[in-house]
Amino acid sequence: MTKRQIRTDNVREPMGHFSQAIEIDAKGKLVFISGMTARRADGSIAAIGDVEGQTRQVCENIKAAVEAAGGTLDDVCRVDVYVRNIEHFDKIHKVRREYFKSPPPASTMVEVTKMVSPEYLIEINAIAVVQK
Repeated sequence: MTKRQIRTDNVREPMGHFSQAIEIDAKGKLVFISGMTARRADGSIAAIGDVEGQTRQVCENIKAAVEAAGGTLDDVCRVDVYVRNIEHFDKIHKVRREYFKSPPPASTMVEVTKMVSPEYLIEINAIAVVQK
């Protein structure tokens, strides 16, 4: 898959680890990954109270889902991030840099007041384009 970062001087450069826009030569299949939380495969919640640890588990869950579809994290072109505390922005992007190489996916991050579990600090859904 060819993934190209789109940049324009007419839009402010991103402060975190994401692209203004991503262009994809879509010759594969679209994979829509539901919101992933810090829940491990055994049902336990990883890193309660630790946003970096939870972000790492969320990224591992996204990685597992995209790999099950035959792709890699490099195929992810869009993520939506829901956080309990927007002040964790820098910590979250520090971990995202470990998982999403350049060009990073296009992204939106919003702060929410509640999630399904009060222990969740972050949830991310994703869209990937996986080559057939």
